[in-house]
Amino acid sequence: MENKFLHTALVLEGGGMRGVFTSGVLDWMIDHGITFPYLVGVSAGSSNALSFASHQRGRAKYTFADLQAERHYLGARNILRHRSIMDMDLLYRELPETLWPYDYEAYRANSMRVETVATDCLTGQAVYLEEKDDPERIIDIVRASSSLPFACPIARVDGRPMLDGGIADSIPLARALEQGYEHAVVVLTRHRGYRKEERPPYIPPFIYHRYPRLREALRTRGARYNAQLEWIEHLEDEGRITVIRPDHPVEVARIERNINKMNALYRHGFEVAERVLGI
Repeated sequence: MENKFLHTALVLEGGGMRGVFTSGVLDWMIDHGITFPYLVGVSAGSSNALSFASHQRGRAKYTFADLQAERHYLGARNILRHRSIMDMDLLYRELPETLWPYDYEAYRANSMRVETVATDCLTGQAVYLEEKDDPERIIDIVRASSSLPFACPIARVDGRPMLDGGIADSIPLARALEQGYEHAVVVLTRHRGYRKEERPPYIPPFIYHRYPRLREALRTRGARYNAQLEWIEHLEDEGRITVIRPDHPVEVARIERNINKMNALYRHGFEVAERVLGI
C-alpha cells in the first residue's frame, strides 16, 4: 500500500494521563500500517512516540492506563516515598527492562526520525533531542521530557538540567514544519476551543532560584500555549494540517486512577483516528 504520509510529520502533544487518547490514535495507525518519516513528541507524547516507533502495539496504553491502575505510579503519595509525583524507577527502569521490555532493536531499525522535546532549565528554551543507539540515553531523554515542573526532580541529559518539554514548546508543530515537511498530523489531547488559564502562576522565590529563565518560561507558558492553539486552528481551517483531538472536553485528569475513564478515552482516540484518517 502506498504511504500517503511520506512527506508528512507527526506531532504529539503531552497532557499527562490524557495521553491515553494518543495511545488509541497510534494503535489505530499501527493496525493500518501508517508510518511517517519524522515524529516529534513532548512529555506524555514522547512516551507514546517510543512505543509507536518500535511498533509495540498496546504498550503505550498499558503504560498510561493499566499500569497506573495496578501500581498507582502517578499520585501525591509517591512524593514521600520517591520525592516525585511519579515513581520514576518504575516507569524508566522496571517498565522498559522487565514489565514490558522496550524493543530497542525495532526502534533502531525504524527509519523514522524521532525527536523529543525537553526544556533546558538554564536557558528556559526547548531542546529537540534524538537518540537511536544508546538505550540509557533514550530513556534519559524521555524521562526529562516527562519530568513535570514542581512535581518531579530536575532530570539531566548530557549533564544539562532539564524538565518537561511542554514548558517551552507544548505543541512542537513549528519545529516539525521547520524540517521541511509539506504537511503535519497533529495529535492533541484537548478538544477544539480549549484554552488554558493565562494568569501567571505564583512561583515562590526559592523554587528554581538558580534558573531564572526557567521561571520566566513557567510564567508565560499559558499565553504561549494558547497562541499555539490559535495558530493550529487557523492552519487546520486552511487545510494545511490535519488535527486529531477529542471531540469533547476530556474527563480524564492529568493524574487519573479511574481505569474505566482511561479505557474509554483510549477507545475514543481509536475512533477519532478512524474517522479522520480512515483509509
